[in-house]
Amino acid sequence: MPAGTLYRGREGMWSWVAHRVTGVLIFFFLFVHVLDTALVRVSPEAYDDVVATYKTPIVNVMEYGLVAAILFHALNGLRVIAVDFWSKGPKYQKQLLWTVVGIWAVLMAGAFYPVLQHTLRTLFGS
Repeated sequence: MPAGTLYRGREGMWSWVAHRVTGVLIFFFLFVHVLDTALVRVSPEAYDDVVATYKTPIVNVMEYGLVAAILFHALNGLRVIAVDFWSKGPKYQKQLLWTVVGIWAVLMAGAFYPVLQHTLRTLFGS
């Protein structure tokens, strides 16, 4: 690693990167969501066509990714608040991150079937 660089490649840096990436992904989802909802005022038929594309398995998997991004961003945001406002937060930031990752993994496992049931039924039958 070059001398003088701030990048250390540890858990804190990866959580920082993941928090920014998930924030940008959520922003773009909200942007697209506002645009497609506004489409109903322009052309209800075009809106219906767009909504029909949302019922495809590929978009359903993207919805699962959106759930993953929102959950991680929210949980990591709570971790950031704890690190910033709890006097012992910086000391335990690594443990807090792994707690966030563990809770996120459990919640994502629980969300697997409810979010992807349409795709699973389409691909594998009822």
